Amino acid sequence: MLAGDITVSFRLWKRPKVRAGGRYPVGPGRNLIEVDSVDLVPFAGITEDDVRRAGEPDREALRTRAAHAGPIGDDTLLYRVEFHPV
Repeated sequence: MLAGDITVSFRLWKRPKVRAGGRYPVGPGRNLIEVDSVDLVPFAGITEDDVRRAGEPDREALRTRAAHAGPIGDDTLLYRVEFHPV
């Protein structure tokens, strides 16, 4: 079962790969999350609360994790995916 400590993720996608209301498998086993919302936000607009909800210690750690698909500047748009364990 998922702990539910992480409830937001930021993704550098060309288009959304999930939709609000969708359920998606994560991790080993049959764990599922349900997506609550998907929004585009600039990196500079990410709040400290969202950094914590994403499970990162600070904004630069979040920038590094999200940059798997390319560099992220303060004006780079990211998908903010809010979800909860099912």
